[in-house]
Amino acid sequence: MKNSFHQVALIEGLSFLFLLCVAMPLKYWAGLPLFVRVGGWIHGVLFILYILWVGLLVLRGEMNFKHAILAVVFAFVPFGWRWVK
Repeated sequence: MKNSFHQVALIEGLSFLFLLCVAMPLKYWAGLPLFVRVGGWIHGVLFILYILWVGLLVLRGEMNFKHAILAVVFAFVPFGWRWVK
């Protein structure tokens, strides 16, 4: 279960980086808001999946509460998924 959590964290983190590094510049510099609209929706779904996965791991006893709080905080940090263990 933890291995799949790391995969979800990686995918969610990459979608966040896509929004920051690709979609936002395309929206504001090239006038292409579609990338933010679609990428933002995908990232939102992945973020909710990530948060639910953290909650599931806590409920199953595979992650303690302190680690869960850190995992949620790192979700808001670019490249934060690299520190989630």
